[in-house]
Amino acid sequence: MPTLERHDDVFVLDLGDTENRFHPDWLAAVGAALDEVEETDGPRALVTVATGKFFSNGLDLDWLGAHPDQQEGYVRDVHALLARVLALPVITVAALQGHTFAAGAMLSLAHDMRVMRADRGFWCLPEADINIPFTRGMSALIQARLAPQTAHEAMTTARRYGGGDALTAGIVDHAVPEDAVRSTALQLAAAQVSKAGTTLATIKTRMYSPVLDLLRDRTNPRG
Repeated sequence: MPTLERHDDVFVLDLGDTENRFHPDWLAAVGAALDEVEETDGPRALVTVATGKFFSNGLDLDWLGAHPDQQEGYVRDVHALLARVLALPVITVAALQGHTFAAGAMLSLAHDMRVMRADRGFWCLPEADINIPFTRGMSALIQARLAPQTAHEAMTTARRYGGGDALTAGIVDHAVPEDAVRSTALQLAAAQVSKAGTTLATIKTRMYSPVLDLLRDRTNPRG
C-alpha cells in the first residue's frame, strides 16, 4: 500500500511495489497521504515514487470486472485523484522508475514534472489497444499536458515510449539512469519548496480550469 515519508521539506509518496493499480483501498491511501501534504504548513513539495517493475499500471480492471455496479463511483474517484494532484498547492514531481501505463500515465501527467528511467520501462496510453475509450476528463488532462502531436500519437496509436523517446516527445522532463531517477526528482522538488501555498494553487487552478471542471463533474464521469 502507498506510504508517505518526509525528507526535509520534500514529501515522498511511495505508491508501492506491485503493479500499483488503482484499487479503491489504494486510492483511499493515496488520498490520505495527499491530505497530509496539503494540510502541512510551510515550504514543501511532493515526489511520487514507486518500487519495482512498475510505477503504475492504472485502473484495477479486475476489481472493476467484479463490481460492475460501482463503475461510475470508481471513475469519479479516479478523476478526483487526477484533479487533486493537478491542482495540488505544492510543486509535484513523478519519479518513473518502471512501467507507467494508462491511468498511471495520466497520474504522471497530473504532476508538474516527470523524471523517467532512460534504459528500461515504458510510458504508454494503451486504451486504443484494449478498447477502453478515454473519458472526457482524461482526454482533457492528456491534451492539456502534452503537445498536440504527441497527445494525438499517444492516444490513437498506444505507442510505448522508452525514456529517451519520452524525453524527445516532451512527455517527461528528464531521462536518467535508474539509480538517478529518485535523486533527480528529489533535487527538482527541493529547489521549488518555497512555491507551496495558495498562490501556486490559484495559478494551477486557473491554468487548468477546463480540465478540472471535467474531472470534477460528478454527473457524468464516463461521458
